[in-house]
Parts: sequence; C-alpha cells; structure tokens
Amino acid sequence: MQSNPGAAEAPHRQIAEQIKAQIRRGDWAAGERLPSIPALAETFGVAKQTLQRSIDQLRVEGVLITKPGSGTYVRGTKRRLNRLSRGRYGGHRGYHADLAARYRQHLTEVGRAPAPPEVADAFGVPDHTPLLVRRHLVRTDDVPVEIGAAWFRVEDASGTSLERFEGFGRPLYQEAEEAIGRRYATASDVITARQPDRDEAEILQIRGDTPVLHLLHVAYDDKHRAIEVSQATWPGPMTTLTENYKIPGPAEELPDDEPGMALG
Repeated sequence: MQSNPGAAEAPHRQIAEQIKAQIRRGDWAAGERLPSIPALAETFGVAKQTLQRSIDQLRVEGVLITKPGSGTYVRGTKRRLNRLSRGRYGGHRGYHADLAARYRQHLTEVGRAPAPPEVADAFGVPDHTPLLVRRHLVRTDDVPVEIGAAWFRVEDASGTSLERFEGFGRPLYQEAEEAIGRRYATASDVITARQPDRDEAEILQIRGDTPVLHLLHVAYDDKHRAIEVSQATWPGPMTTLTENYKIPGPAEELPDDEPGMALG
C-alpha cells in the first residue's frame, strides 16, 4: 500500500483515507491498537512525518484516539443524536424506560456556581451571578461523549430536591416542574461549533484542535420566563445530529413557533 505521488490530494490525506477504508473493512476493530508509526510508515512506503500527519488528521476527525504511553487506537464510539433537546420531553411528556441505560449519565457536581455569560444572558442576570448547577458526564462504552450542565435560579431551586446530589429516576424537567411549581411550555436550542477549552478537551479525551458541538437549551414557562438553562458539549467528529420532521403541503402553513434549526 503506497500513496500516489501523481494524485492531486496530499500524500498524508491519501493514507488517511486508506486507513479509514481498512477500519471500515474490519482490518482494525473498534478499540484495537494500530501498529507503531515506523511500522505503518514502512507499510505505506512514506516518511514517518507523513504518516504522523495522517494519524493527526484521523485524530481530529475522531476516527483514532491516542493514549499517552500506550499507542494509537481505533475510537470505538460514534454517537448519533437522533433528536435535539425536544426529545427529552417525549411524545407525551413521558419517561422512556431505556433512557438511563442508553445514555449512562453520571452526575458529577451539584452546587452553586457563577453563571457563564451565555447562561446569565438566558436568565437575564449579570454575568457570574450565583446559580444552582447540576453537572453531568455521559459515557458510552466507557468513552466520554458529552459534558452537560443544567442551571437554575437559586431562588427557584433553594430548599428543593434539585439541590440534592442524586438522580431522580425520571427526566430532570419533570423533577424541576414539581420542585419549582412551574410548567415547561416552550424551549429554544442553539447549536454552535467551536474549539474546546482545556478542561473540555481533557474530559472528552480529544486534542485541543478537535472541534466540538455545543448546545445551549433554554426552557421557558408559559410567561416566557426561563426555568432551566442547559448546556451540552459533544466531540464534533464523533457526533451526528439528525432531525426528522414533516414537510408541510402547499395548503399548510407552519405556526410561528414551529421548532427548527437556523444557521447564522
């Protein structure tokens, strides 16, 4: 296996595509360690520096992961999100029995913390206002795939179950509605792509130049007062967002509040 010097595509990209093809064929399984850089360079007939660039590219794409002192492995998880946050509310606001098993959400922190700017803006309070936060980490096959946080006003959550460091056996919004005494009526999702900060890269086990997808979810009551502001951050290359929706016919009109995605 060698790169084609006459091809328009750079050699390291050609090799990266060949490695991905081998992974798809099953030559290397999820979680399997790849041969060393010198061994792969010899196999592909290129310099070690060229092969290293191929590996670096595949790490950024989320195909490979490097474990310091151990080697480079095929990343075993590609997480598909088949809905945006609206899916958490269910078709009939009911609890899906397999939710916890499917997402393996681990609560990591419950307490008061200064609100970051996007959360403060959503609540209409000054930056760094103390709010109650419930942080979590989602793992799939022991691979971290989501960093999340749910924020509430202290005056709403103080003295309620939301302050306890425990899961509730039902969706958080149901617990919040009962604890706060206000019903979730509408919500907004904003998804952006950006570079991770140092902590996010470390927790998600990705390089600092690997892009992440970041969700800001704001849930409102019937008077459009924010009840909960949630954040979720996913490794971009290993996350697929899919929305299924009905396309209206010629005589149909979408209501003003029809949910959708906007690119800006």
